[in-house]
Amino acid sequence: MKKSILLLSALMIFSCSGAQQAEKGLKSSPEKYLKTITATDLKTHLYIVADDTMEGRQTGEPGQKRAGQYLIDQYKAMGVSYPPAASSFYQSVPASFMNSRRGKLKDSENIWAFIEGSEHPEEIIVISAHYDHIGTENGEVFNGADDDGSGTVALLEMAEAFAKAKKDGNGPKRSILFLHVTGEEHGLHGSRYYSENPLYPLANTVADINIDMIGRRDDLHPKTNNYVYVIGSDRLSSELHTITNEVNDKYIKMDLDFRFNARDEPNRYYFRSDHYNFAKNGIPSVFLFNGVHDDYHKATDTPDKIEYDALEKRTQLAFAIAWELANRKDRIKVDRDGQ
Repeated sequence: MKKSILLLSALMIFSCSGAQQAEKGLKSSPEKYLKTITATDLKTHLYIVADDTMEGRQTGEPGQKRAGQYLIDQYKAMGVSYPPAASSFYQSVPASFMNSRRGKLKDSENIWAFIEGSEHPEEIIVISAHYDHIGTENGEVFNGADDDGSGTVALLEMAEAFAKAKKDGNGPKRSILFLHVTGEEHGLHGSRYYSENPLYPLANTVADINIDMIGRRDDLHPKTNNYVYVIGSDRLSSELHTITNEVNDKYIKMDLDFRFNARDEPNRYYFRSDHYNFAKNGIPSVFLFNGVHDDYHKATDTPDKIEYDALEKRTQLAFAIAWELANRKDRIKVDRDGQ
């Protein structure tokens, strides 16, 4: 009898230990949820966000507001709400703020959605993309499918994947703020407004993953779309750079092209998208980008030209980076000067 009791106890201990290890393994691996990010779903969203009815999503205009409402409707459908510290999905960005530099823009809005962390809810991972574009000209709609419809719909798919993980009991340990910013095309206004009027203290912001144009290929990669430019990952945190490389090697296996991250790079892309308003405030940031192409800022940047297999893999990479940042034991450290 005593032997039987001892054997049963040992089996129970082994079983519990195994269950705990399995739970830890599932928590640390994004593979199940990576598979929910699909080219089909991205395409469905993008054909709506970059449709002619959105009128090129010019900052503050009715078309941009319709696109914003579509994003909010999708978040509601997947059960992802606005941040508890906010009163709605909108952060109002007044025209007076954006017109302080140039232009005659109307009042607009950043849009945010939020998944609260289970262990460190006060620590925030921001995932950003701008949802504005440049509107219409001479009756032509500038759809902005790649710029930045591609990043916009990537955020939707990533939010859905994190929501599914949370439903399974594997939600992120740190909180995720999905931030669709306005006014990028006119001077990074929406992200600048957020950085100057943050919903959560910038000191609590662990990192920004910024996605701007990830649905095409450029002339430097004529034979493959299995690449993405990575910009800024090593400027403030060596750990962010290591994480980006490691999760790509483990899960995605794309060519990470760092040429535009060179300090003397003449295009200065590091300073030209929304991550910079986080980076200049000392927040580690990584910018994912496919490079420019012949349809950049033209009416021909349409959803039929998007390479959805590439969009899927690049979105999965962003998700894998976010997953690691959100679930690792310790918050990444700022150990570089940003230069």
